[in-house]
Amino acid sequence: WRGREGAPYSTLVPSDEVTINYRHGLPVITLMLPTRSERCQFTVKPVVTTVGAFLQDVRREDKGIERAEVFSTDGSKVSDATLMEVLLMNDFKLVINDTAYSVSPPVKDKLNSEHATEMEDIKSLVHRLFVALHLEDHQIRKERELLQKVDHLKEELLPLEQMKARIMNSADAKTSRLLWVGLALMSTQGGALAWLTWWVYSWDIMEPVTYFITYGSAMAFYAYFVLTKQDYIYPHAKDRQFLHYFYRKSKKQHFNVERYNKLKDDLAEAEESLRRLRQPLHLRLPIQEISDKD
Repeated sequence: WRGREGAPYSTLVPSDEVTINYRHGLPVITLMLPTRSERCQFTVKPVVTTVGAFLQDVRREDKGIERAEVFSTDGSKVSDATLMEVLLMNDFKLVINDTAYSVSPPVKDKLNSEHATEMEDIKSLVHRLFVALHLEDHQIRKERELLQKVDHLKEELLPLEQMKARIMNSADAKTSRLLWVGLALMSTQGGALAWLTWWVYSWDIMEPVTYFITYGSAMAFYAYFVLTKQDYIYPHAKDRQFLHYFYRKSKKQHFNVERYNKLKDDLAEAEESLRRLRQPLHLRLPIQEISDKD
């Protein structure tokens, strides 16, 4: 057995100088402090304690220790970041100053199936108790965060809603005027055709004219379908013209439609989260707490 520089250690002490016993489920390492010449016990938590932390505790107990390291049986140094739980699975060598202690950890008895089931039940019970004690506070804190978010989004949406209402009124008025203008033109066309048919010319002369007017209207409706990929249905055409006026007016007044839609989606999502959160919350909170929030 050789040291870090390859020189042999002065002594190699048998395993009985360093003993490991389990007390209350935790390993207790007993070893002889070289300077103080007394045995000292170190209780470690194998799941959280590292080899480096254990060696620091040893140096803290005996200020005369200049070197404390752990090596595996094949001579490889064990990292300080290694958990003690991993170290205690196999034999190892503990080097203090120039003395190497051969350590053989005892084999911990495996839990039988009944004991393991009891431990799982205890863990489940602890988890349920933790949820019962902390879930209500978490829900109240989450509800307050959502309420603040909803209020903030409503404040941002208020000026946009007012601007949107003005733009919609303007676009609706223009669309209505366009519809009335279309009705007036169709009425004028019908009156002109009737006047030409009965007072100026005869039906024999006006019949080809009305045919081409009808054919031209059919071409116009077909062109509408080619451009919009939609049938010329009056409600759809009205909505399309309304949106045309709306977006043109929004661009002139610098109304950000995308930002408005994003805020509306965020507000709807926050209100839905608040609604789902309040379903179990109103069943668990005291009456005074509910009335304060309402």
